Amino acid sequence: MNTQNHKIQALPLAGIRVVEFVHMVMGPTCGLVLADLGAEVIKVEPTPAGDNTRRLTGSGAGYWMTYNRNKKSFAVDIKTEEGMAAVRKLIESADVVTENFRPGAMEKLGLGFEQVKAIKPDVIYSSMKGFLPGPYEHRTALDEVVQMMSGLAYMTGPEGRPLRAGASVNDVMGGMFSAISILAALWQRKATGEGQFVQTGLFENSAFLVGQHMMQMATTGQPAAPMPSRLSAWAIYDVFNARDDEQVFMGVVSDSQWLSFCQAFGFEQLGSDPELARNTQRVHARSRILPLVRERLATLPKQQIMDMCEQAGLPFSPIQRPQDLFDDVHLNASGGLAHLTLDNGEEVKVPMLPFEMNGRRFDTRLNVPQLGSHSQALLEELGYAASDVDALRARGVVR
Repeated sequence: MNTQNHKIQALPLAGIRVVEFVHMVMGPTCGLVLADLGAEVIKVEPTPAGDNTRRLTGSGAGYWMTYNRNKKSFAVDIKTEEGMAAVRKLIESADVVTENFRPGAMEKLGLGFEQVKAIKPDVIYSSMKGFLPGPYEHRTALDEVVQMMSGLAYMTGPEGRPLRAGASVNDVMGGMFSAISILAALWQRKATGEGQFVQTGLFENSAFLVGQHMMQMATTGQPAAPMPSRLSAWAIYDVFNARDDEQVFMGVVSDSQWLSFCQAFGFEQLGSDPELARNTQRVHARSRILPLVRERLATLPKQQIMDMCEQAGLPFSPIQRPQDLFDDVHLNASGGLAHLTLDNGEEVKVPMLPFEMNGRRFDTRLNVPQLGSHSQALLEELGYAASDVDALRARGVVR
């Protein structure tokens, strides 16, 4: 499909309006997925300062720009009667309402599920929490908390040193699951005409991630060891030092790859050894194989190792940092980076949703919004006269 057809073809979720009351990563990720796919996602922000995520520094400095493209900002003081009236009008026009604040917070504001359902009976209401209903449901959770609780941090770090994963994996994946549940509820509404309440839990998400390790225990009777000390399923599946003080990851995960590896790197004798013909045999012979492989690879430059792996069809990777992806040849050539403009006017790139539909990727249509940048247009659409909007803005009800 060519670019022109992409422009005229409706986006998959065109016509769906989402009103989100969210912050940080989990809630905004859900909205990002829906927004990139064409839904009109309206981010309700408090006046006068807006979402606190805008001002995060340190490891949170990238959250705002990463998860809020293709959205509109509606800045309003919902603690005022006039502000709440405007929000209620907005909800009347919505298909979906999402939130990820602490348990009970939305109910106190008058925007819990039952209260929103009274405004819009067929609404899909998505609540993203630390825990699904149960003994833990009133606890405050963070990505790091549930990684510790689920065993994910135990699996990531070395023995005795639990370590959280190097990205907000549960927040992002939790937002994705929320989007999936919303899409399922929208589809079901087409048949029933009814909305529903859907909920996602960070802890349950992290438990889902470590399910494979739980099943390892169930099937072998042996607990899963942390990744740094695990017994790998393959003899060659590790990071290796190259001659130029660089490193390369390489995996040999099948019997045919083993033969290709031996031929490519000059280990014909190992490749013809019947005692190493099968993967299980090679795993038990790791202490024999790995020293030879490490010694050989240490004599070769990184690029040569990668070229040899690519020619042989072997899994490999250089050891990269996140900032290296700005210049990644594949991401740039395949159109996998969305374009954004920072507040200072600088043009930057960020990874798109990791899929395509009929050859189409989903780029930025709306830049990450300034606080209240869509308030005026939305209020006028809801029936407010321009003079009424000016009056609300003068009183600090909207921005």
